Amino acid sequence: MLLTRRGMIASSAAALLAGPVMADEPRWYQNRAYAADGADVVAYFGLEPGANGVAGSDAFVTEWNGAKWRFSTAENQATFEANPQKYAPQFGGYCSWAVSQGYTAHGDKDAWTVHDGKLYLNYNQSIRRKWSGDIPGNVSKGEANWPKVLGG
Repeated sequence: MLLTRRGMIASSAAALLAGPVMADEPRWYQNRAYAADGADVVAYFGLEPGANGVAGSDAFVTEWNGAKWRFSTAENQATFEANPQKYAPQFGGYCSWAVSQGYTAHGDKDAWTVHDGKLYLNYNQSIRRKWSGDIPGNVSKGEANWPKVLGG
């Protein structure tokens, strides 16, 4: 019985020690080889609504917040590096509709919205249309759920 209790104490202590290490690691943007599926996140801010995202190039790559980011030009890379928080998609690049509903889903680089100077990705065009029905309300719900939806 004592041995079992020690084993349980050791397991519990190991779990407690492992928890904070994992919680400190950035968990968003890391579910893909490149953040935003390799799209140039700066380019969204000059696109017409509904246009597809602009593919980044392996010639223009930077790392930020635990992820690799691709850009179509050196100028866009420099712009991002000067202020990454301005250009990175909200809610870690996950689908903004999903986060507003309390869960996560993949954010598609071609289902996007720039609202109030911030980039939001959605799962697909159909979900983007739902998201667009009440963007301010969905942003508010998403902010209330983020980052709790990551389960950490």
